[in-house]
Amino acid sequence: QVQLVESGGGLVHPGGSLRLSCAASASISRWFLMQWHRQAPGKQREWVASVYNTGRTVHADSVKGRFTISRDNAKNTVYLQMSSLKPEDTAVYFCNYPSRSYWGQGTQVTVSS
Repeated sequence: QVQLVESGGGLVHPGGSLRLSCAASASISRWFLMQWHRQAPGKQREWVASVYNTGRTVHADSVKGRFTISRDNAKNTVYLQMSSLKPEDTAVYFCNYPSRSYWGQGTQVTVSS
């Protein structure tokens, strides 16, 4: 069973930055699409960003210009660089391999003064 393990979450002040990592237990070089999602308390899980194995990226409007998704196939890792964080970015962040419905356990991001 392939595992996805997220890390890098924590408590940050508004305007701050964090970089999330998602490490896979298998090679991701042929994985066509990887994604980040998030779930805030009392809300449904929402898509945040996608990265294709071509390098193409797509970001949700709510994070565009502030978050950047990337992947390092050699390290079997997907990243989410987050900057200019806002309190409304507070959520548990999950990475996902949609083709096989692999999900990580999530990492908590809290943006608060």
